[in-house]
Amino acid sequence: MAVKVLIPTPLQKFTNNQAALDCSGGTIVELLNDLEASCPGIKARLCDDAGELRRFVNFYVNSEDIRFLDGKETALSDGDEVSIVPAVAGG
Repeated sequence: MAVKVLIPTPLQKFTNNQAALDCSGGTIVELLNDLEASCPGIKARLCDDAGELRRFVNFYVNSEDIRFLDGKETALSDGDEVSIVPAVAGG
């Protein structure tokens, strides 16, 4: 199963400057494990030491915020697109 993952610019140093990757996984957790296997070090930027998603990083599956779905257990299907979006603050 292929899931397209859109990588934000600050994390592209882990992906050899690729903005999009094809990964696999039936859930966000499995997808992150697959992403870590091919891009070592990226998961530490996305998850804390307990394996929870960091608050300042947002994940979207086909433009749906996973916080309103099943969080990190959100199911993925072949052809889905996962966007990783760092939170932006300012004033």
